[in-house]
Amino acid sequence: MVADGSDVTRSVDSGAAEEPIDIGSRLEMFVDRLLVDRLAGVDWRLHHPQKLPLAAAPLVGWYVTVIKDGDLYRGYYREMDPSFTGRTDYSGHPGEITCYAESRDGHEWTFPELGLYTVAGTDRNNVIMAGKMPFCHNLSPFLDTRPGVSADRRFKALAGHPGHQRDTQADGLHAFFSADGIHWSEPSEEGVIPFDMSWPHAFDSQNVAFWSTAEQQYVCYFRTWQTQHGQLRTISRTTSADFLHWSEPVRMDPNLPGEHLYTSQTQPYYRNPALYIALPTRFQPGRGDSTDILFMATRAGSTSYERLFTEAFIRPGLDPARWGNRSNYTAMNVVPTGPAEMSIYHAKSGHRYVLRPDGFISIQAGATEGEILTKPVLFQGDTLALNYSTSAAGSLRVELQDPAGHPIPGFALDDCSPIVGDRIDGTVAWEGSPDLGALAGTPVRLRFVMTECDLYSIQFVEV
Repeated sequence: MVADGSDVTRSVDSGAAEEPIDIGSRLEMFVDRLLVDRLAGVDWRLHHPQKLPLAAAPLVGWYVTVIKDGDLYRGYYREMDPSFTGRTDYSGHPGEITCYAESRDGHEWTFPELGLYTVAGTDRNNVIMAGKMPFCHNLSPFLDTRPGVSADRRFKALAGHPGHQRDTQADGLHAFFSADGIHWSEPSEEGVIPFDMSWPHAFDSQNVAFWSTAEQQYVCYFRTWQTQHGQLRTISRTTSADFLHWSEPVRMDPNLPGEHLYTSQTQPYYRNPALYIALPTRFQPGRGDSTDILFMATRAGSTSYERLFTEAFIRPGLDPARWGNRSNYTAMNVVPTGPAEMSIYHAKSGHRYVLRPDGFISIQAGATEGEILTKPVLFQGDTLALNYSTSAAGSLRVELQDPAGHPIPGFALDDCSPIVGDRIDGTVAWEGSPDLGALAGTPVRLRFVMTECDLYSIQFVEV
């Protein structure tokens, strides 16, 4: 059920006087309420990803990151030195190592012998960081897409001590840099995000950061504590212009009462970098400390998440091992693995889950006709592209209206050719091929009338 508990026919009316939303030529998914004014006879639907058979050589580890770098998929994960015999508790995980893997298809992985560190008596391993604890705890790399970034800092990462010692130089998150994603710099001398007892937080899970093209700054999401509904694990956000000096963190508090969110995996969606998706792990203390995975969304610059759905996005499933403590985490980053497929990596089991692009949430109509009306939007382009799926008996039509709700001549519902099929980027046609580009920059509403159809995303493009 959608988080507000409302039924299939509803109004999300925000008033005709509001300013139009400028979407330009940006792809827009229906993972939040930003564009939707009214729904009638349709509703949001959460789509659960399909688990594929386990690869012969899967990517498995703690706090995994997957980066698509051109045609290469890079994988990073935390392991322990098997020869380490000291303490492995919150004194700093001194036996922790960071390992590296590669894939050409996003499914089967190789684990190159890099010869960088001697671990368990050999350097024939894929270890890219060892012996740097507590500075490198849970290293979380990313590919820096900032224009003009120096070649020796093309990859960046944050990592650090959980902060339990509270009196050492190691406390806090440290900055790491790399030219190739394999050979990494020494950690910054001091924590760039220091441990500060004035706000309750912990650095003992994945502290994810990226360059935001929409915000033109670096953004980091990490775990903090919320006390409003008890001592709950929650998520905070901080920003930086240079990756070294960070703003005062802002707590985003997406938790329901009594709900722990252990990681966030907040990331810019690869088809719309102004929209951030999140796959947090929900932790259930007192119920076997079991976990599952949720779906949330937030926008560039926002200090809150929107949760259309509060139930699990990925359940633990039939495998009993998936019901234990810390058994359900996804890798940082959802990545494309084909023209009609994107992949989510389950870090502990190694399984790959797939969805169609934009396929997290749709607005869905059943056998009875229903419709969506958007708020007024401004767009750029001359063609409307849709990501949709109908049944053989289903269809979709589109009408353009002025802000007052009157059909625009040439773009009325009866002028639209019925759309039937299943396309990632299908285009809309109206009788007589009126000039859609002539409406660019003018406020319009979009009315979608559907039966047996899922609508995942829209985008105005130049053809």
